[in-house]
Amino acid sequence: MRVIEPHIHMIARTTADYERMALMHTVACCEPAFWAGYDRQSAAAFYDYFHHITSFEPTRAAQYLIDHYAYVCMNPKEADSLPLAREVISFLPEFLDRPNVLGIGEIGLNKNTKNELTAFEEQLDLAIARNLLVWIHTPHLDDKLKGTRLMLDALRNRPDAKPGLICFDHAEEHTIGPVRDAGFWAAMTIYPITKNSPPRVVDALERFGPERLLVDASGDWGPSDPGTLHQAIFEMRRRGHADDVVEGVFYDNPCRFLGQCPKFKHQPRKGGE
Repeated sequence: MRVIEPHIHMIARTTADYERMALMHTVACCEPAFWAGYDRQSAAAFYDYFHHITSFEPTRAAQYLIDHYAYVCMNPKEADSLPLAREVISFLPEFLDRPNVLGIGEIGLNKNTKNELTAFEEQLDLAIARNLLVWIHTPHLDDKLKGTRLMLDALRNRPDAKPGLICFDHAEEHTIGPVRDAGFWAAMTIYPITKNSPPRVVDALERFGPERLLVDASGDWGPSDPGTLHQAIFEMRRRGHADDVVEGVFYDNPCRFLGQCPKFKHQPRKGGE
């Protein structure tokens, strides 16, 4: 059973994690740009970060036969300083043409501030103009529904946006419906503190169905584990879901979303759910 990890911050993981992922049949992973665990003090730090995830990480992953893809952006957690955000946004086009970069992400909102929303909209317009994939970060906990609604409103005001190219990550039961009803993809993140557990993810898959729904393990510098993606796979199998259905969620669905970018080389199984 092949697996694709749609969202993981491998810059914060050891090479041993790549080995574990490979042994668990992971064939590709995607690394959206995000917070580094501390607030960066200059645009140059972002430039070096983008260089790392578009040059070193693909090489490290390839040692374990994993294809590494990335997104670049000014993340929402550091976007409240608009001068810094705009300086970072100014050199995004240099990285968008790199062979492993799929699009813009993870843009979005953290505290739902006006400046965060402005940075989100300016990067969204860049992605729309270039017909790129967009990976969206939705806020944590109590701010999630409000932030999701703000970003859905921003997208409604952009008739040129193609919903099929846009995924709202960190979705939960109260946001999956509005996101998919508007035609977008939703992704559920497994994370031990602020997000979903493996059983909760499978509950949502059973409730909403697998169409335009992704699952990711998030792994970063905090309490997290790339293996939780495979715990969700085991939970689905334990509940009696056929392997064909499970692979449809954890391999075919990522292929369908990510494969809209010509740089992504994996394809859904023929006849896969």
